[in-house]
Amino acid sequence: MTDNTPLITEWLAGQHENMLALLEDLVNIDSNSYDNAGVVAVFERLQTFFGTFDVKVAWHEHKGVKNAISVKIPSQQNPDKKAIMLMGHCDTVYPKGETQKRPFKMDGKRAYGPGVADMKSGIAMNAFILAAYAKFGGTHSPLVGLFTSDEEIGSPTSKFIIETFAKKAGTVFNSEPGRANGDVVTGRKGGVFLELDVFGKAAHSGANFSEGISAINELCLKVIELNKLTDLEKGITVNVGLISGGHSINTTAPDARAGIDLRIFNLEDRESAVKAITAITQQSFVRGTRSELKIIGEFRPFVPTSASTQLYQLYRESLQTLGHDAGGQFSGGCADSGITSSLGCTTLCATGPVGGKPHTPDEYMEINTFVPRSQAIALTISKLPA
Repeated sequence: MTDNTPLITEWLAGQHENMLALLEDLVNIDSNSYDNAGVVAVFERLQTFFGTFDVKVAWHEHKGVKNAISVKIPSQQNPDKKAIMLMGHCDTVYPKGETQKRPFKMDGKRAYGPGVADMKSGIAMNAFILAAYAKFGGTHSPLVGLFTSDEEIGSPTSKFIIETFAKKAGTVFNSEPGRANGDVVTGRKGGVFLELDVFGKAAHSGANFSEGISAINELCLKVIELNKLTDLEKGITVNVGLISGGHSINTTAPDARAGIDLRIFNLEDRESAVKAITAITQQSFVRGTRSELKIIGEFRPFVPTSASTQLYQLYRESLQTLGHDAGGQFSGGCADSGITSSLGCTTLCATGPVGGKPHTPDEYMEINTFVPRSQAIALTISKLPA
């Protein structure tokens, strides 16, 4: 098979304005993780884009709800080889209506708007890379593009479709935004997100104080114990980031609740930390209280391997030939790259265009990184074993 990489990179070089046009359309669609209609609208815009290249889009559902789309560019050379997957999420953290308040705009060398970096630009970039391979006949391995719906809340439904595709993939590029200094991410912590409900007994705090059992008091005592589980040297952190409870100022609180964020380096620490959290929540510090704990979301850690290090080196060399660079960075933040790496895929994360200040009104994307970051993935693919 003739190497079509020069044709692909040259075509991508001429798509800068078209990339920005697609990005504008995607940014201007509200797509909060809980706004399924908005996320589906992003999927539909991508389907329209792929349709212009005769690329068929497959729709995926979880319990009757559309939660992902995928495309496949077959390989004539090795049709049964493990796929190379380009992955990204279409949801954002912003509420419905945010795009009307501050729609996509460009100012100098930067683009702004809700989700412009995290990760609408990575989604647009992946779409153009896949379109390029469709246009010029594929490559030495099948290519898969996977676009998901709920990464910002822990991928509670998308994780199942990611796992399905990861089991058939060998290499994964997760196009989260490149760091503000241009780095990619070569490893990440895992995260477990838990919800704790505590139950006591209501009583009038003046007339019948002794009859009350305070769920708030119980929760506060649990928080003190939970904080003791943090071990910075081992990279284990426990953060009680949300707390609420009670019915009124003059009533002993019959209920209270908390949101707990656990971060770990590896799955072994995950097991021991969750066990310790569970033990604390099952213990009653205030007699008569009871508690319920449940996991509401989870990311597996992205643990670097020799193969992922080699992939990073190939990517960096490719980017350097284009006049750019990317250091490798470990992140305490979580992403879907943890799912693919834990299933044995050689994974590289944050290969999307460079950006900064995600999840804030000042979020931005560096416009001049759109094309070279897409070309770098194509050049890296060409260097992978045929």
